Amino acid sequence: MSIFHLRQLRQRRQLFILGCLSCFCCFLFSCSEEDSTTDEFANWQERNAAMTEQWAANSMLRKIRVYTQDDSTPGKNSDYIYVQVLESGDDAESPLYTDTARVAYRGRLIPTTNYTNGYVFDETYIGDFSWHTAGMSTMSIGGGSTGVVSGFATALMNMHKGDRWLVYIPYQLGYNSSSQGSVTAYSNLIFDIALLDYWHQGDPHPAFRARMK
Repeated sequence: MSIFHLRQLRQRRQLFILGCLSCFCCFLFSCSEEDSTTDEFANWQERNAAMTEQWAANSMLRKIRVYTQDDSTPGKNSDYIYVQVLESGDDAESPLYTDTARVAYRGRLIPTTNYTNGYVFDETYIGDFSWHTAGMSTMSIGGGSTGVVSGFATALMNMHKGDRWLVYIPYQLGYNSSSQGSVTAYSNLIFDIALLDYWHQGDPHPAFRARMK
């Protein structure tokens, strides 16, 4: 066999080996990526249920029964939202179920491996919260397809204008066993909510004014 043919054989072997190595590396990367995705939400329902128990055991959090239930009888831990008051307004009244509210909010999931502060699935503002610059959303508190989840509605119905709360919502008072956009089924929801204004059904919408704080 000539030297030319030997060189061709060596080149072919080298290309074959390089091709095999490339395929092997791609396979390992694919498996690693799949494992990472799987681990992110592994035992998700159990982890969220355990987080609810932690919230319930935290004496620093205010406990509020979901508005759809009578508070005169004992409830499960998943029947409550848990609240950390960040700022307090000076208004005495709270919105009704049929009212419309103007709020700023940021919604997260519970912390995971890749999202140590919780994955942000929705927000009306970017960066740190400010009453001066935060974007506001106008929403119906309850009723039909335009209403918010029961845990969010419960928070709003207990807030006053100028309040800002960090609200921990068990998945049963959120989307429960359903997925919603980037929110996986059985996800507890953590909302930073600031209530700027609200009005009753049939009343004219008040003009938007940034709150001076």
